[in-house]
This record gives sequence, C-alpha cells and structure tokens, in this order.
Amino acid sequence: MQDLIRFVLVNFTLTFLVLGLIVAVVALWRSREPLTSSIIVEALFSYFLLFSIGVSFLYNFVLHAFFGEMTARVIGWADSPFQLEVAFASLGFASLGFLAWRGSYDLRLAAVIGSACFLLGAAGGHVYQMVTAHNFAPGNAGVIFYTDILIPIIGFVFLWLQRGRG
Repeated sequence: MQDLIRFVLVNFTLTFLVLGLIVAVVALWRSREPLTSSIIVEALFSYFLLFSIGVSFLYNFVLHAFFGEMTARVIGWADSPFQLEVAFASLGFASLGFLAWRGSYDLRLAAVIGSACFLLGAAGGHVYQMVTAHNFAPGNAGVIFYTDILIPIIGFVFLWLQRGRG
C-alpha cells in the first residue's frame, strides 16, 4: 500500500489526469441532460482543466515552494532557489486552470497554450538532463516526462473538439 501511495503522489500528473476523467464520467452519469457530443466534450475538457491544469499545478506549487529539497531529490536535481520560481509559475498556471474550468473558450485557449509551453519546455529539459547528465530519476525520466508531453496533446485535442462552440 505504501508503494501505491508513493506512486500516486510522485506521479501526480497522471493521478490528476485519471481523477479528472473519473469525475467527468461521474458528472456525465449523473447528468439529466441527453449525452450529446458537445456535453461529453464539455465535461471531459472542463474536468481536465480543473484537475490536470488547476489542481496539478497547484500541487506542483506546493511541492516546489514548501518541499523543495524532497522535490529536487525526486527529480534528480540539487536543491536550488530556482524551485521557488518554478513554484510561482505553477501557481500562475493553476490559477488559469481554475478560471478556465468554467471559463470561456478564449480563457481555455490561454490555459492550454500557457501550460503547454511550460510542460513541453519541461519535457525538453528532461531530455537534456537524460542525455547530458544521465538523469533517469523518476521525477525526470518517469511518468512525469510522458505526461509533460501527453497533457498538452490532450489539451489541444479538447480545444480542437470544442472549436467554434465557445
């Protein structure tokens, strides 16, 4: 059980992606409206924004701001004041995710593009660290690396599916 809890907490980007999907499915199941493609996309996209961007980036803020030494160790970094900058960038993206959850298409576009730039840049940094420093720590080359690529792709797919409806 301890290993499962550690996996869930360390791989929080995957955890919040799955949690968002579960909440969206429950919301759709409880909905009294007919399940049209627009309703399904809206539920999936809104809970993706809430959990994969809002809650996930808030969690990242807390990790880097208050548990920097532990977070650095999981990533394979030395502890650094730079983590506070990552923390506050994450807080900004969390705020966008929360606002975009029930926001307009334009706000959702901003949340997806902004977080995608951060996450894809982080993925590039992970690759660089894998190649130059042979850093294959779980927080650098594990699930976090793959979700740094997957989360932006999912966000752009949802934007495409919702285009012209907001």
